[in-house]
Amino acid sequence: MADITRRPFLNHLRAAPSVHIQHFRNGVVRHEGAGVAFWYRPATAALAEVPLDDRQQTLLFHARTSDFQDVTVQATVTYRVVDPTLAAKRIAFDIDPTTGQWTSDPIETLSDLLRELAQQPAIENVATMTVTEALSRGVGPIRTEVAGALADDPRLAERGLAVTDVRVVAVRADSDLERALQTETRERVQQEADKATFDRRALAVENERAIAENELHNQIELARREETLVDQVGQNERQRATAEAAANRILVEAGVAEQRLKDEAKAEGVRQVGQAQAEVEEAKMRVLQTVDQGVLMALAARDLARNVPKISNLTVTPDLVVPMLARLGESMSAEGSPSLVEGAEGTGRGR
Repeated sequence: MADITRRPFLNHLRAAPSVHIQHFRNGVVRHEGAGVAFWYRPATAALAEVPLDDRQQTLLFHARTSDFQDVTVQATVTYRVVDPTLAAKRIAFDIDPTTGQWTSDPIETLSDLLRELAQQPAIENVATMTVTEALSRGVGPIRTEVAGALADDPRLAERGLAVTDVRVVAVRADSDLERALQTETRERVQQEADKATFDRRALAVENERAIAENELHNQIELARREETLVDQVGQNERQRATAEAAANRILVEAGVAEQRLKDEAKAEGVRQVGQAQAEVEEAKMRVLQTVDQGVLMALAARDLARNVPKISNLTVTPDLVVPMLARLGESMSAEGSPSLVEGAEGTGRGR
């Protein structure tokens, strides 16, 4: 809105850069442009203010689908004035020279115009679709149809207007109808969710089964390895026992062989000693065969004396001595010597 400063018989107008001002006096344009400022006399001035900024118009209208269902289309149209001089001629943008307010509602006029121009192609497009198609994919076709219709409509160009953007926000049906249409989708989604749950449970069961089988296979493998280990340990123990027995047998055989050698050596030594002793004895016997009996007796007495224990007291009786002396005397008499028996007896008588 233009900023008007009032003075007696004279006012001052200052416009924003987004507003196009036209000042007429006596049907002649005195001032025109955006962001202008000038003095004017209210009594003789006619002013028009045309906005140049982009404006959005919300549209809400009903349409019927090919299956006779009512839907609501909500859209937003963005437009602007591209020819303010032409727009001021076709639409009442007049403002009060004293207050600067519009004398009518030009924006509402533009809204009604845009609503009528956009509604018709949207309704025609919805009429070619079923309610399911309109609700599922109707936004894009409706927006394309409305944007093309507004861009080519000569009534906008005749009024100096241009549509810069068209957006279809939503296509909605009756709430009961929407709930009915959503039921199938909800059921399908629920079925898919249930199926996903069942699949997840089946997968969990399958995984548990696979884990159990894997554990069982592991236990079987461990048992098999343990059996192999036990067999190997037993085999090792048998081999160790066999080796120890062989070693012991070798040691025993070696000991027996050694003892046999020792025994043979000892026997050989004993044999040689015995043989030597036998030879010595044989030599002695050969010598003794040539020795007198008395000498032999003496030698025997000597050997006996060597082997007889120590004698502390010896009692010699005639009964013991006489036979010995008699034998000795007989041997001497045979040689021509006096009898020792007689001497002994004389001695005994003399004693």
